[in-house]
Amino acid sequence: MSFSTPDPFRPLILDDVRGAQKMLSGVARMTAMEGSRHLSQLVGAPVHLKCENLQRTGSFKLRGAYVRIAGLRPEEKAAGVVAASAGNHAQGVALASSLLGVRSTVFMPVGAPLPKVAATREYGAEVILHGTVVDETLAAAEAYARETGAVFIHPFDHPDIIAGQGTVGLEILEQCPEVRTILVGVGGGGLAAGIAVAVKAVRPDVKVIGVQAAASASYPPSLAAGHPVAIDPAPTMADGIKVGRPGDVPFALIKELVDGIRTVSEDDLSSALLLCMERAKLVVEPAGASPVAALLSDPGAFRGPVVAVLSGGNVDPVLLQRILRHGMAAAGRYLSLRLRLPDRPGALAALLRSLSVVDANVLDVSHVRTDPRLGLTEVEVELHLETKGPEHCLEVEAALREEGYQVIS
Repeated sequence: MSFSTPDPFRPLILDDVRGAQKMLSGVARMTAMEGSRHLSQLVGAPVHLKCENLQRTGSFKLRGAYVRIAGLRPEEKAAGVVAASAGNHAQGVALASSLLGVRSTVFMPVGAPLPKVAATREYGAEVILHGTVVDETLAAAEAYARETGAVFIHPFDHPDIIAGQGTVGLEILEQCPEVRTILVGVGGGGLAAGIAVAVKAVRPDVKVIGVQAAASASYPPSLAAGHPVAIDPAPTMADGIKVGRPGDVPFALIKELVDGIRTVSEDDLSSALLLCMERAKLVVEPAGASPVAALLSDPGAFRGPVVAVLSGGNVDPVLLQRILRHGMAAAGRYLSLRLRLPDRPGALAALLRSLSVVDANVLDVSHVRTDPRLGLTEVEVELHLETKGPEHCLEVEAALREEGYQVIS
């Protein structure tokens, strides 16, 4: 199977996805389908997690990249391939090219996380750091393709790519034949389009729902307009689905086959990532956790059994640390307070004893003595506490007030 140029007018069909599945045999793993008791209780129906975060290279991107590169003509393979990506697509192209014996060059932004840059090089690609935003990186990769004759491998806007990603849908039907709803994160739309092509051809009754970060949701306005619309995406932790304009090829398929697009907040995303780690013991990047975020934000909206596609697990450890803090705060697991105390020996020790009684763990304490609003014998104390949830936060504040402390915030 090969499509040498994107053709939005040629309909992608189930046979294309099945052909891609045969091509990927022995290359891409059939990733695990894990049940989630916590999410099942929340939704009131079985919820399963399709773990593409455990795929080779840490995401579904290998599937489409391999099918696209394998379908090139011999002279195109000889010219090599080039791609632009901040992470997952880069690694997918690098490994696929190495497996097929094709030279690959990957342009990545200057600020790309070091683990992703290192992994892309280790998979065999030549990495060129260029630009500070993905648009600049993309332009550089396209210019390289024009200058050298290398084939540009688009991350989502090509039928071969979509057919490869659609193999996830075939696996879902095999692993969970009773599925009624599939939730999948959407950036440019390649994964959602491919899953919809595969699933709707076999089970038209199954709902396929896309999920986007509210800060960078290009599909709702595009679907309303009836054609791809470019937006200026705001910053989001879900950088894997931060795409300013839908692809022409996936947009046509999503418009026809996908049953709806949901948007989720940054708090929803961080809470979902934290839940995946704590309850499912799975490391998932924010974009990959977006379907779980949709379940958390509106659990009664989806008919079960539900399959949530965890599309990737490549998250920079530094970012992960920040996101986990954000998720714990969103879940009411952190509490920040300011209190006025008498400035005398033992006052702080007494406060800390009071906090220990209500089982609040003190993470940080700071004193302020120079605020003009303070009395001559007063000190302001700022506390950062680890708590057990929103109810415990209220319990801590109530206990402090009962003991006569002036809680400012």
